[in-house]
Formats: sequence, C-alpha cells, structure tokens
Amino acid sequence: MTDPDWLAAAFEEHRDHLRAVAYRLLGSMSDADDAVQDTWLRLNGTNTSAVENLGAWLTTVVARVSLNMLRSRRHRKEEPVGDSWQGVAEAAAPGRTSNPDDEAVLADSVGLALLVVLDTLTPPERLAFVLHDLFAMPFAEVADVLDRSPAATRQLASRARRRVRGAPSPDRAADVARQREVATAFLTAARGGDLAALVAVLDSDVRLTADAQASPSGRPMVLRGAELVASGAVAASVRAGRSQLALVNGSVGIVFAPAGRLQVVLALTVGVTGQITGIDVIADPDRLGRLRLAVLPDES
Repeated sequence: MTDPDWLAAAFEEHRDHLRAVAYRLLGSMSDADDAVQDTWLRLNGTNTSAVENLGAWLTTVVARVSLNMLRSRRHRKEEPVGDSWQGVAEAAAPGRTSNPDDEAVLADSVGLALLVVLDTLTPPERLAFVLHDLFAMPFAEVADVLDRSPAATRQLASRARRRVRGAPSPDRAADVARQREVATAFLTAARGGDLAALVAVLDSDVRLTADAQASPSGRPMVLRGAELVASGAVAASVRAGRSQLALVNGSVGIVFAPAGRLQVVLALTVGVTGQITGIDVIADPDRLGRLRLAVLPDES
C-alpha cells in the first residue's frame, strides 16, 4: 500500500470520531462534514512523519477548524425569513445539500436538549465543554487548542457545565409547574391552529414584542391584544410543531431549534390569573447567546 493509500485509510478509521466531535461543536451535520473535509485537506498538506498519535492530532485539527467556524458564525449577520412573527433565518449556505432527516437522527443521538443549550455558549466555552466533558480530552490539550492556560480552560468548562445542568431551585418547583401547564396549553393550541384555545390562554391585554431578526419586516415589532397575538401564533403553527418547552432564564418558555440549531426563543410571562401576559420573541444571536436555557423533557 502506497503512503497516500495508507494516509487515506488511516483517516477513514478516524472519520466517524472526527464527525462526532465536529457535530457536537457545530450542531450542524453539513458544517461538521465541512470541518472534517477541511481536516482531511490539512492532513494531506502536512508532513505527519513526526506525529506519534494521528487520532489525537486529527481531533485537535478538527477542533480548531470548528472553533474558527463557530467564531465566524457568531459574526455573520443572518437575514430574517418566514411569514410569521416567529420567522428567523434558516437558509442553508450556497451549495449545501444536507439532509434534514439525517441531521435530525444525528441530533437525537446527541440529545436535542444538549445541542440547544450548547448553542447558547460562547465558542471557547462550547469547545472546552465538548472536548473535555464529552470526549475526555485532557485540559492541557484543550488549552492548546484554545491557546489559553489549563486553569482558564477549566473555568470555561465549568461555566458551560453550569449552563448545561441548569435547573430551577426546589422552592420554585410549584411556580415552574404552573408556568409549564400554561406554556403547554399555548404550544398545543398553536400547533393545532386553535384560535379559540389560544385566546383563552392569553390575557386580554397580552403584549408581544419581537426583535428585528424575529420580525418578518426586519424591524422590531409590538403586538397587543389576545386576538392579534393568537392570530400570529396560528400563522406559526407549522413552526410550533417543531418547537418545545424550555427554561428560559429560569422561567418556562418555548424554543425553536431544528436539529439543535437554536433559532428562536419565546420568553413567556405568566400572570397571577394563569394567563400569558407577555411574550418576548427573541432571534437576535447576541440576545440568544445571553440566555440561560435548559430544554424540558416531554411529560409522559
């Protein structure tokens, strides 16, 4: 077997692992495949005769490629799309042909709840948590990828870990349960396009705000009144079918995160009467990144 043949065969042995690392870092199958392909190109252009552990070397490279992609993603402006107040950018990059069904299967294997929360972390936090907590990479090696000290890298992983494990305090359990019941009724009615049920769960003077990225017009928007807000929810019934409940800064809300890619968050305010008095529709990446999220499991 020639050296190129050996190199290709060795890379194929590590491909699944590299793809798994990249997917957990990027939350997108197509982006993960791009990162793996970039890693292969770098391998071909590098003299690896002195590399003792090819698997570790490749993992470091794919992590660095993924980190650069995460940083680039956070600075890329996305254009709003869609025809409802829940609309947000979902368009794939030119030339992408990722299969949504395949990506959904991969998201399920990772855990959709984990992917959603990971998407709220900064790129260094996400990389530190994924490489150390999910793939058992020593902090010294993770620190090398991040170009930070091991101590600083431990702090990044610790902050990420606290977000991933975020949960309401015991003394708030009853209030969270009440919020969850109301949010469930709202989401169920939205999924079914049930205008009457939506109006019933909304306060008559409910106020909905949406940032520019969430608004079809591309400008911040305010809707007031149960009928108007309910009509907007009906228009978003398809999207509601792919949304789920989550804790948003400690209160029950709704997240839309296809295949774990966080796109929209609905922060709900539930009044003392058990009706929703306020809805804040958030799609701005900077605002999303500042939220504390923990996806709630479905109740059986």
